[in-house]
Amino acid sequence: MRARRRGAAGLAAALALGASLLLTGCGGGGEHPKAEQSAAVDGQAGDMQAKLDAAESAAAQADADASQNN
Repeated sequence: MRARRRGAAGLAAALALGASLLLTGCGGGGEHPKAEQSAAVDGQAGDMQAKLDAAESAAAQADADASQNN
């Protein structure tokens, strides 16, 4: 009967540890990897938007130059 109690106590401890790791993001020290990934994606989107704006500006300048030359 003691072995059964120790087994149940060990199982309960393992479940508690597993639940705490899941709730804290697998022991990442409270870091939020999804937030970091989202921030990286937002940064990439900002870079892409800047490139798009620059390309649109260059196209508008090329149109203006072409209309002046004709």
